[in-house]
Amino acid sequence: MSAVVTGAGSGIGAASATALAAFGAAVVCADADESAAEKTANAIGGDATVQRLDLLDPASVAAAADAVGAPDVLVTTPSVNVRKPIVDYTDDELDRVVDLNLKGTFRLCRTFGAAMAEAGRGSMIGFSSIRSQTTEPGQGAYAATKAA
Repeated sequence: MSAVVTGAGSGIGAASATALAAFGAAVVCADADESAAEKTANAIGGDATVQRLDLLDPASVAAAADAVGAPDVLVTTPSVNVRKPIVDYTDDELDRVVDLNLKGTFRLCRTFGAAMAEAGRGSMIGFSSIRSQTTEPGQGAYAATKAA
């Protein structure tokens, strides 16, 4: 079984990559921060490899999909939040949250999904957040992208 884990350089992504490897998957640790992904891959050992993948860059997503092919499992974990009241958000801040959390995930699923559909197999796992169900002050834009 092969798995690509985006955001594998830290947090939930690193934990996901480690868990999949423990269950026998050949894991590709993908992250915009290649050195962070490398640390995770080195900690896993075995068949773990590294792939630079920046969800904000469509060319990076396409290059990663070309390099990796159709995985059995695709996991996406990266996200960003700007914590402040929505009335104080700038357009640039909203773009930053939407571009990674929503558009980045869309790009990833669309690009890898084409290869997975052609192969006739695969599962996609997208991590959301409790904020998609319950929102606190200062979390409106983040919550909207996680619900999407």
